[in-house]
Amino acid sequence: MSEAAQDTDDPTPVMCVHGWGGSFTDTWERNGFTALLADAGREVIGVDLLGHGQAPKPHEPEAYADLTTRVVSSLPDSPVDAIGFSMGALTLLRTAVEHPGAFRRLVLAGIGRNVFEFDEDRSAAIARAVSGDIDDEDNLSRLFAQYAARPGNDPTALAAVLRQPQRVRLDEAALASVSCPTLVIVGDRDFVHPADRLVEAIPDCRSVELRNVDHFATPDDFGFVDAALEFIGAIPT
Repeated sequence: MSEAAQDTDDPTPVMCVHGWGGSFTDTWERNGFTALLADAGREVIGVDLLGHGQAPKPHEPEAYADLTTRVVSSLPDSPVDAIGFSMGALTLLRTAVEHPGAFRRLVLAGIGRNVFEFDEDRSAAIARAVSGDIDDEDNLSRLFAQYAARPGNDPTALAAVLRQPQRVRLDEAALASVSCPTLVIVGDRDFVHPADRLVEAIPDCRSVELRNVDHFATPDDFGFVDAALEFIGAIPT
């Protein structure tokens, strides 16, 4: 058992936050991840970010200026373990910076160089594709558009998320304040790869690289599941 693993009777709840275009149910329940947490005796706090799942879905980009609100409102009085994918991981990371002590352990999947290298043109192109203006030669934008069109999604709301007015971005100085042990998991075929700069910026951080895994496959990858559960000490009995 690794030094990260905790007592199997650990009562610490686990917060799970999905990525853009997903939901708590679609990302964490569908693949059995929450069932594994339950098998380990861990309570799950499921969060649907604004514009997703069962959350309200406003169509104005300004409504999405602070995505941390639904995370913060779901936090109990004591620290929790938290696992986030993609936009959910970014949202948890910002929460850790702005609310020290909120998390005991933090797992960030599907983020890396994009924390520092935000591409406004790329985000705008994806938003256009989600809104129906699809460039058939832009494979990444086309994939995002297909993801947005899945049942239960509101493409107009999801495009608004991408067009949100950007708050002050995270940098090394901000990330230096993250006090909880953190694990970054990223696939070597993910467009956010590599995550070296992010890992180096967080004081108590380690990383796992998933071989032959792209961005969208990350939450379902066995390597991700094993690494995340082990890190928070939630190995099913």
